[in-house]
Amino acid sequence: MDKYKQLKEEAYLANLEIPKQGLAIYTWGNVSAYDEKLGVFAIKPSGVSYDKLQVNDMVIVDLNGDKVEGKLNPSSDTQTHLELYKNFDSIGGICHTHSPYATAWAQAMKSIPLLGTTHADHLANPIICTKPLSKEQVENGYEKNTGILIYETFKNPTLGQEILNVGPYPKSPLIAKENPMVLVGGHGPFSWGKDAITSVYNARVLEEVAKMAMWVNNLNPNFNQLPQHIIKKHYERKHGKNAYYGQK
Repeated sequence: MDKYKQLKEEAYLANLEIPKQGLAIYTWGNVSAYDEKLGVFAIKPSGVSYDKLQVNDMVIVDLNGDKVEGKLNPSSDTQTHLELYKNFDSIGGICHTHSPYATAWAQAMKSIPLLGTTHADHLANPIICTKPLSKEQVENGYEKNTGILIYETFKNPTLGQEILNVGPYPKSPLIAKENPMVLVGGHGPFSWGKDAITSVYNARVLEEVAKMAMWVNNLNPNFNQLPQHIIKKHYERKHGKNAYYGQK
């Protein structure tokens, strides 16, 4: 019996959601699924298009970065996923795409301000954009240093590309579970969640919030960020200890 079967299926199905949700074209994205008990994650193989992807193409990697199972090479972003699994608690899936609106904000080196209740329903902070990697970081472990950059920015948000005065910001550290998405400056978005499919859900939310924020910026460059009392209400009615959104 294949002990990694369920993990590979989870990663496979989550990867198929990337093109379904319009988050990437061709091979521009990847999802991984992590099993904490086994200490491994399943990730999309590098350069394989979604229409040709099969369950058994998923590559199993351990937290030392070694390939445990799989005939194909894992995603080129594997080391980034690895660093996030090692450093962030309570995440079971990671998604990376080059979805256009979120990537545009990353390329503009701008964090996404918290402008409305759609954003506040999912997180109570702006979506932080990291600074770009240095020349040395790119030349000496680019993908690994991308993961470290995300982690270090979450430990100390003042390292981000810009600080926006909304929500608990810039208190540190940011909690990955409560802020399940980030923009890497000059690169693009990463998101995560309790499992692989949730990480894709958060990637789709990020893309939609990025699109709304861009339109707001176009319509009114002098926008006002959402007042704190509205942020608190919308975030806590879904995620607070007395949350009442949805069914019991």
